Amino acid sequence: QVQLVESGGGLVQAGGSLRLSCAASGRTFSTYAMGWFRQAPGKEREFVAHINWNGGSTYYADSVKGRFTISRDNAKNTVYLQMNILEPEDTAVYYCATTDRQVRTTRANLYYYWGQGTQVTVSS
Repeated sequence: QVQLVESGGGLVQAGGSLRLSCAASGRTFSTYAMGWFRQAPGKEREFVAHINWNGGSTYYADSVKGRFTISRDNAKNTVYLQMNILEPEDTAVYYCATTDRQVRTTRANLYYYWGQGTQVTVSS
């Protein structure tokens, strides 16, 4: 079993940046692909970004492409989400999750371990 713990959320002004981290337990972290999702109040959870096992392949939702960057450090069992040029529409709880699918995977039901989430609030 894998446990995921997100951190790095907070309150930021529009145009600012935040870097989210997701620390994973377990020796098999490097075999998993990882994803970031977000859920705003009253909305469904939506895909943000995906990264394959070695970081060689990434995929983004259109809404964050060019502003967000997903990366990972397998030596530290950690995946990151660098968020730049933040907009009020980015306000949500952000979750990381694991999947076995090494290519772009946007459906939440294809991920099976989830963190507890970290709140990101962007003020206008």
